[in-house]
Amino acid sequence: MRQKTATIQDIARIAKVSTATVSRALSTPGQVTESTRERVMQAVQQTGYQVNPTARNLRRRRTGSILALVPNLANPFFSQILSGLAAVVAAEGYGLLIADTQTDPDPATRVSFYLDNRVADGLVLFDGRLADKRLARRSRVPIILACEWGDPLFPSVRVNNVEGAALAIRHLIERGHRSIGHITGPRGNVLTDTRLAGTRSALRAAGLELPTDWVFHGDFSLDSGAAAARRWMDQADRPTAVFSASDEMACGFIGALQHAGHTLPAEVSVIGFDDIEVSGHLTPALTTISQPRRRIGERAAAKLTQMIAAETLTCDSEEIAVELVCRESVRTLASGLRCR
Repeated sequence: MRQKTATIQDIARIAKVSTATVSRALSTPGQVTESTRERVMQAVQQTGYQVNPTARNLRRRRTGSILALVPNLANPFFSQILSGLAAVVAAEGYGLLIADTQTDPDPATRVSFYLDNRVADGLVLFDGRLADKRLARRSRVPIILACEWGDPLFPSVRVNNVEGAALAIRHLIERGHRSIGHITGPRGNVLTDTRLAGTRSALRAAGLELPTDWVFHGDFSLDSGAAAARRWMDQADRPTAVFSASDEMACGFIGALQHAGHTLPAEVSVIGFDDIEVSGHLTPALTTISQPRRRIGERAAAKLTQMIAAETLTCDSEEIAVELVCRESVRTLASGLRCR
């Protein structure tokens, strides 16, 4: 004999609540008490009740999808963040859509199009420049930023970039370096500004300066790291160490110098930021500031899905600690300390 499929009315009868309360407990648990939710979930387990996601999304005008807007999918930095993001949204019953905004001539208009056409129940932005007051005024779905940040109306999950840069500089100083250069990210980028601020702050605290000629402007790409290497080679007075605002630029810097016949870290020490997968496989292996990228993706997804469930557009931002990963690309000068 075919077993009857459990209904929401069965759940309500067993849990001794109304069908409306069952619906709230399953779709927006923040609107019911913990004891009520526990009774409903026990009834769900007892009956084997299964939510029909398609029907639920139609009733609630949901798409069942999360959209991540990435400024450059070819950049290996984003791989672990997207992996963490995908794992959490899948566990919460959402599909993940990914769009690359790098080649879009007007990404802000594209974001507005996504919002106006409700293509997703929530957005993850990796470009802080897109999160402005205009977007805040028209947004009807939750938005969270990962790694970068913009208008304070939007929550974000990111690391302490000032402290990360300062940690890199302090490590170079402890290893005996007093002539330290910096490869920046693109102009006008919040990560560029904060990592440069952390660099200057740590140098000032040690009584050191960052000469203008030792600031090599980049854009987080391999090519800009190689261009920084050429500028380093053109200088008569070269820094003995260089802090790169991204590992990808550090890779370009190291590769260009080695191609030109320079030996690292004997001639120049290099420290990066991000700890992308290739960093530990370079020769020399790259010392870097590690961002817990998968964790960033997981926390951004968790916060976004919570906002969707609670039907709110805001939540608290979160800052995650960075770590120094000490490898082989930083040389200890005679007056420096050993790597700890």
